[in-house]
Amino acid sequence: MKNLIVATSNPGKLQEMQQYLTGLNWKLQLKPPQLEIEETGQTFGENAILKASQVAKELGEWAIADDSGLAVEALNGAPGLYSARYGTTDEDRINRVLRELGDNENRQAKFVCAIAIARPDGSVALETEGICTGEILKTTQGIEGFGYDPIFYVPQYQQTFAQMTPKLKRDISHRGQAFAHILPQLKELSA
Repeated sequence: MKNLIVATSNPGKLQEMQQYLTGLNWKLQLKPPQLEIEETGQTFGENAILKASQVAKELGEWAIADDSGLAVEALNGAPGLYSARYGTTDEDRINRVLRELGDNENRQAKFVCAIAIARPDGSVALETEGICTGEILKTTQGIEGFGYDPIFYVPQYQQTFAQMTPKLKRDISHRGQAFAHILPQLKELSA
């Protein structure tokens, strides 16, 4: 079984990735907390590559990283790369998006997730992106999930991410789509 370092210190992110990688010959581990990577990329993809490459090179191990966020059309793509820093709590972030959108009729939005996997020398072995399109509601609905989930509505399923079962969200989300693209190649790399 090969080690795959998850370029985060967040145990929740590691658990989430493990659900997508069940049955593959990879042993996931968190990066050491003292290894900090500055996200200086201009896109989700650039940040994922930056994190995976630097962690892989620093530790001499395979590494995986993702970068994701919410892009609201009427806000020129905001919060975008700053999704996690758009407030100090999930409630702050949600309220800021709702306040900035106001009564704007254009509620179109998308969640984007970029994933990169780097070899032990830091070179990129795989990269992909998943997108889930939806709309921003005017009020929160649902109690599952985290972040912007209670205001991100997927018309096709007539639910917010926060109303979906964890399995449905995992299958249709931006992260689920990104992993679906990358799993076949990841399986080959772990053989």
